[in-house]
Amino acid sequence: MKKPNKPSSGKPKFSKDKPSQKPTGKFTKKEDSFKKTSKPKPKTNSDEIRLNKYIANSGICSRREADLYITSGNVKVNGEVIMELGYKVKTTDKVVFDGVLLNIEKKEYVLLNKPKNFSTSANATQNNVVNLISGASKSKLLPVGRMDSTTTGLLLFTNDNDLITKFTQESQRSTKIYQVTLDRNLKFEDLEKIQKGITIDERKVYVEDVSYIENQPKTEIGLKIRTSNVKVVRVIFEKLGYDVLKVDRVTFAGLTKKNLPRGMWRYLTDQEIINLKNL
Repeated sequence: MKKPNKPSSGKPKFSKDKPSQKPTGKFTKKEDSFKKTSKPKPKTNSDEIRLNKYIANSGICSRREADLYITSGNVKVNGEVIMELGYKVKTTDKVVFDGVLLNIEKKEYVLLNKPKNFSTSANATQNNVVNLISGASKSKLLPVGRMDSTTTGLLLFTNDNDLITKFTQESQRSTKIYQVTLDRNLKFEDLEKIQKGITIDERKVYVEDVSYIENQPKTEIGLKIRTSNVKVVRVIFEKLGYDVLKVDRVTFAGLTKKNLPRGMWRYLTDQEIINLKNL
């Protein structure tokens, strides 16, 4: 193997002889005898993230707090207790934190002011309400509750299964307000009957409030009710012999249509999400 030449002292050497040509003003740099080689960077798997970040992304605690739980032996990955800080997991791994299976998918909440002729029914393909919020998220967002094509107004979408379950249970008692349009004026005695409760399918249905809408014909009725079933709103009036021309949900669990035109959607604020979870 040929030994490399010793590096020069760094002092420039000048020739005593005059140059045969005038300098051109251009200088060329000689290539180094040895080319520096950098070590190849290890390939990282984009599907892998640190365990503490995985836990933090689930929203259950901060990374620092996650480290404490990991070192305490409270975290399992695919059934095995992991106590190593810096341990990496894949998004497909099963991570159990203090006995709870985690899901790192970001929870998203979208509020739509639903127009007419769109339905939550799975059979409605082109006119499915999901098409109206197609650009809102890459995640699969589902409507909270059902709404037929003739009913308009507020409809919440989310990938938070716990919230969907919460607001679709019969025991859920959050308030909804509807504006109902009838084929004829609502008689005052019928309004009183609704206030006292209407029997539907051998079951008494009570409302929080029912009233004529101010400065509107007596065909326009405001109904405040807690049930999660929109169909009940129609049945209340049909039971008394009225045809319901229109049902519009104007509030849902404290959410309103303010600055939300028909057919448009928006994301919930952090405070609105907190309020929903505390109901």
